[in-house]
Amino acid sequence: MRGLSIVVPLYNEEGNVKELHNEIVKAIQGKDFQSEIIFIDDGSSDNTVINCKKLNPLKLIRMRKNFGQTAAMDAGIKASKYDYIITMDGDRQNDPNDIPRLVEYLEENDLDIVSGWRKKRQDSFMKKLISRSANFLRGLIIRDGIHDSGCSLKIYRRECFEHINLYGEMHRFIPALLEMKGFCVGEIEVNHRPRTSGSTKYNWKRTFKGFVDMISIWFWSKYAVRPLHILGTAGMIILVLGIGCGCWSVILFLLGRKMSNNIIPPLLTIFFVVLGLLLFVFGLMSDMMSKTYYGTGIDTTYSIKEVIDNANGENEANEEVL
Repeated sequence: MRGLSIVVPLYNEEGNVKELHNEIVKAIQGKDFQSEIIFIDDGSSDNTVINCKKLNPLKLIRMRKNFGQTAAMDAGIKASKYDYIITMDGDRQNDPNDIPRLVEYLEENDLDIVSGWRKKRQDSFMKKLISRSANFLRGLIIRDGIHDSGCSLKIYRRECFEHINLYGEMHRFIPALLEMKGFCVGEIEVNHRPRTSGSTKYNWKRTFKGFVDMISIWFWSKYAVRPLHILGTAGMIILVLGIGCGCWSVILFLLGRKMSNNIIPPLLTIFFVVLGLLLFVFGLMSDMMSKTYYGTGIDTTYSIKEVIDNANGENEANEEVL
């Protein structure tokens, strides 16, 4: 029987947890799978924990302080036990009735991740504007093919998280990280509802952190196993510029020009040569660190979907014939 682990980070959602829990239970009740509901309290200062303790069935994880949505989600994923992991927000804007649809779409299309797409968002104009701008930038930089990576309502196969630790605001870029590993990513439209209790936790700080994480993921996807290619190449180009400025300085000197009146070429020579050498050295160090990282066995640059070994089957068949 299939199993679902439903992971929900919470922060000051005292007015939503009871109804959300009831909706999740109703959405999965009577379906052909086992399930567990995991709420992670991310250091709430209201009655979120008190209200959660009254709910059953529920696994409640309490963070010691507010570490952020990504950290809470990572803790919930690591505490889950079933093969399918569903993540969603705790503000009731995600609709639990979409959970069976996510499971069905995942299995019918043999996917590893299915991301929700809030095509008809029920948010303020400013929040939608920021979100769409972020999605536009993400599409240019990461190109993961997802319309709405900020939607927390997603389903994953358990193996997706075997070698991934989440940090910063990276929960919204999980599909991009997994696609880098060769996992198959899909997307379906999901229902999005207006917030009825509590207040939004999104602000400019989270937007800025998300942009920084986006750049980090872009670099990781392109140059994680070959940082010397970008840093070393940039260093060599700048070093060539430095050599060019040095030749310019020599020519001016041979022409009898006073260096006091032509101080810029020597200064540019020193600047470009030093900067070029630094970038090249940083590239070498990053390359060594990358090899050390992958050499420890913590992570790999690839992901194996399955191993099919027909040798035993053939041997058994031969034995039966004999």
